[in-house]
Amino acid sequence: MPTIQDVARDAGVSTATVSRVFSAPELVLEPTRQKVMESVAKLGYQPNFAAKSLRTLRTEKILVTVPDISNPFFSQVIRGVEEAAHAAGYSVLLGDTRHEEEREEQYATMLRRKEADGLIFLGHRLPGALSDMVETLGPRTPIVNGCEFRPDLGVSSAHIDNEQAAVEVMELLYGLGHNRIGVITGPLASPISSDRLRGVRAAAAARGQDAGLKTVVGDFSIESGVRETLALLDEDQRPTAIFCFSDEMAMGALEAIRRRGLSCPQDVSLVGFDDIRFAQYLDPQLTTVSQPMDKIGHEVVRLLLDILSGRAGGLQHVTLPHKLVVRASTGPAPTI
Repeated sequence: MPTIQDVARDAGVSTATVSRVFSAPELVLEPTRQKVMESVAKLGYQPNFAAKSLRTLRTEKILVTVPDISNPFFSQVIRGVEEAAHAAGYSVLLGDTRHEEEREEQYATMLRRKEADGLIFLGHRLPGALSDMVETLGPRTPIVNGCEFRPDLGVSSAHIDNEQAAVEVMELLYGLGHNRIGVITGPLASPISSDRLRGVRAAAAARGQDAGLKTVVGDFSIESGVRETLALLDEDQRPTAIFCFSDEMAMGALEAIRRRGLSCPQDVSLVGFDDIRFAQYLDPQLTTVSQPMDKIGHEVVRLLLDILSGRAGGLQHVTLPHKLVVRASTGPAPTI
């Protein structure tokens, strides 16, 4: 079996550098890391993570909990987590909590039992079983949140500026002449929903368009997009544009628009949120807010590794860039 010395010799680096590629890849320059990984692949080198685990009393496993594994947005974030974790020599344990507190608590006990070295949770609740750990360890707690930023959680996080993204969507629609806008939020207990709604209302107030705003609550699913859009379209003064807080709801909204014999964007403009990979293949292609899903996954792993290695000096709240992607589902307001 090839050894770490063989890899180092083939790549022209020290054994310490090879070890660092697996334990702390963010500290290794990308060309060097790539060269080492090419040698690893060529020689068929297999790091002995089990032996390392015994030496360090670590499992080399990261636990990731997700509210809805069927949501394409989360699947892309998880892919980013897996890529970054694998590069650092960690395996990923995945738990689908289905928005249920009991399931969240069950997975939290795995961290308390030291079945994983750290937890990344992509929901908005910190399990009660871990609250005393956060209170005791503070910034050294091996727990990181992704997507659902809440400063009162007391853990590091990676997310986008959801409020600003919503403002940009509303400014686009107002700029196209829309003054009757329907908004389909996610569950209001979710920070991303409340932040986006805050942005919607701020943009409407700035334009003096509060009266033209109609808000309904969905659950991020396609089905709720259909249901809530049908309700909006059946209003006496139907909206000329609909802003959905997820692309899946926007997919449902598009179906509802067609059921009512209307066209998008000629009769109703439509905007989603996330830019999942299906968005650009809809007919019409969906205008949406693009989130850096892979980067969110990479960043939450980096934050957790900083904590596990003792490099984290305090809580870190990382805001990643978003982008409003304008496609064919938005157009000028119709004269109705």
